[in-house]
Amino acid sequence: MNDTTRDPDLSTLLARAGAAPETLARLHTRLEDAAGRDGLLDVAYTVVDSPVGSLLLASTERGLVRVAFDNQDHDKVLDTLAATLSPRVLRAPGRLDDVARELDQYFTGARRTFDLPLDLSLSRGFRQLVQRHLPEIAYGRTLSYAEVARLVGNPKAVRAVGTACATNPLPVVVPCHRVLRSDGTLGGYAGGPAAKSVLLDLEAAARHNGG
Repeated sequence: MNDTTRDPDLSTLLARAGAAPETLARLHTRLEDAAGRDGLLDVAYTVVDSPVGSLLLASTERGLVRVAFDNQDHDKVLDTLAATLSPRVLRAPGRLDDVARELDQYFTGARRTFDLPLDLSLSRGFRQLVQRHLPEIAYGRTLSYAEVARLVGNPKAVRAVGTACATNPLPVVVPCHRVLRSDGTLGGYAGGPAAKSVLLDLEAAARHNGG
């Protein structure tokens, strides 16, 4: 990666030299602004805390392009984004303020749908088709993989639906956690079964309390 990517940038080098936190914050903001102004920032990212662990959020000019759980190795995810989208990746929290706010509202039970522009370019074909339909599953409800296959018009593609859910680049926001096995068990999930349970329990509780 070149010097417009996340590591090391000027603020990282100064941090290693013991510069004051407020100085680092100002310098990073200046770096972020300059990269955006000069067209050197193609993928902005930040990391936020959540009830399912730290989440990496990344966006392009088109919209939110990636949400990744901590167990997916954030450094590896950033390397993949640099290889598939652009090497010009920079930590730029300000560009993801709306995403962070809506996620916080979701996790507190105050939001049931996301109103964010999405960049689905990391998926293709049938996988992207499935992922586009997942938000149609109502908050606090679930469907089976077979039901989702019928929803997208290909009832025999149950296994392919499972793959589309497993490779969903925007978990939580695009709610693949609402898809279960036909017997009602959780099935796989990128963030692990505990994270899937947390999301389903959160939605069930908020739906019960809010009607």
